[in-house]
Amino acid sequence: MRVVFWTKQALADLAAIRAFISQDSPHYASVIVSRLIAATDRLVPFPESGRAVPEFDDPLVREVVDRPYRIVYRLVGIDEVHVLTVHHSSQSFPEEL
Repeated sequence: MRVVFWTKQALADLAAIRAFISQDSPHYASVIVSRLIAATDRLVPFPESGRAVPEFDDPLVREVVDRPYRIVYRLVGIDEVHVLTVHHSSQSFPEEL
């Protein structure tokens, strides 16, 4: 069975998203974070379902888009997916992950 791991960076990204949105609506912040986590559920049965990240020349670095967020992950072996970052599309994309 394939496992989805969230890196420290990705968890920090979720915490920052929650904190920012909570300034206006703690309830909506929880809804958004839950939605982002749920967006990765499909990676268990279909790890290659996300598109390759255009900024990287690596077919193992892929993303699930849940507007306005990009959930970037890496395929690791045959049984792991590592979520690397959750990125707001209005911000500059990080050069390194």
